[in-house]
Amino acid sequence: MVFTYLRQLWRSPDLRKRIIFTVALLLVYRIVSHIAVPGADKALLAKFLSTSQSGSALGIFAALTGGAIQHFSIIMLGLSPYINASIILQLCAVIFPKLEAISKEGIQGQQKINTYTRWLSWLLAFIQSYGFLVLLNRSGAGNIVDTSFPHVLIPMIMVCAGCIFVMWLGELITEKGIGNGISLIIFTGIVANIPKTLSTMFVAGQEKIGAFYLFLVVSVAMLVAVVLFTDAHRVIPVTYANQGAGRGVKGNIPVRLNQAGMVPIIFAVSLITLPGIIAQFLQTAPRFAGLVNFINLNLNATKPSMIYIAAYFLLVILFTYFYVSVTFKPEDLAENIQKRGGFIPGIRPGKQTAEMLAKVSSRLNLWGGIFLGIVAIIPLLFTKYSTLSSSDLIVSGSGLIIIVGVVLELIRQINAQLLAHDYDKLV
Repeated sequence: MVFTYLRQLWRSPDLRKRIIFTVALLLVYRIVSHIAVPGADKALLAKFLSTSQSGSALGIFAALTGGAIQHFSIIMLGLSPYINASIILQLCAVIFPKLEAISKEGIQGQQKINTYTRWLSWLLAFIQSYGFLVLLNRSGAGNIVDTSFPHVLIPMIMVCAGCIFVMWLGELITEKGIGNGISLIIFTGIVANIPKTLSTMFVAGQEKIGAFYLFLVVSVAMLVAVVLFTDAHRVIPVTYANQGAGRGVKGNIPVRLNQAGMVPIIFAVSLITLPGIIAQFLQTAPRFAGLVNFINLNLNATKPSMIYIAAYFLLVILFTYFYVSVTFKPEDLAENIQKRGGFIPGIRPGKQTAEMLAKVSSRLNLWGGIFLGIVAIIPLLFTKYSTLSSSDLIVSGSGLIIIVGVVLELIRQINAQLLAHDYDKLV
């Protein structure tokens, strides 16, 4: 069955070219991740990272960039500035009416939004590059790179250029390859760390093997649950009036259980790791010693406390409601249904339809947010109550959601291309 499927892929010329093009660009991405920033003391950086945990703020970057931090690569920021810029513009489109009007102008409006996203990504990359370089120097690693002006400008420019280059690779994959390029690059960064984690685990000895196998079983169960969760949706029946026939045309509106995708976890991770980053900046100031100790004790990602885990869980649920409230507009959806002459059986068009859609969305957000929160904190619970550290986990809960979402979307696009190829042969 698998070989038959692969044979079908290879026999489709257009699909074959797209897959080869995508793999080639992902290979370029992996090669670039080994190009170090000029002027960095790699010996000090390697010494620091050998004693750091992957659950820290640096470890979160490392997981998404496929080890680019370990090599102090020019793409150490990965796609973080681009993701943040995209989220910021989505929120601004709701706050500012002019930007919202641009986003509704079709293809031309989307091109303008993409241009704004690129420029904002560059600005965020420039700011984050300096903050990240300073953070590395203040994390006990020593003077890895000279952050004094104007010497710091060259490393900053190189890191910004690397971020823009990765963003360009992602857009090329989306346009000429297969799948969403940005998602595939993040997916590649996560998967690239798995072989190293497995080899480190089996070399470490027997003291962690039992907990590792237990986490492996839980990960497989989570994988099945995440697949079902990603595809789950509530189907709302809609009947459209058909004036030329005696009865209406029936349709439906699928409302997904996970309407927010990975965005709530991205928001929650950014917020929950912020105190740890602030503590690293303040640890040299004696007057903030009490605050630093409190953060290190209760809000430490490498040794998560119950306060940290509970706060992370609640933040995921909170941001699920927040993001969906921004992106899902039941009033607009109800208006579009009414304009097309449709109605939900038993519900009046207009205001009552909007209220019904909002109620359904709210209920789905509750269960979707709870599931996202559980998936996000399971690795933290293993870190706290087993011999495993955060660096021993094969993949985090958020990484698992990314992997499942990317693979499912990739399969859908490949199947659509195969159907188009078979249809062309029949025409």
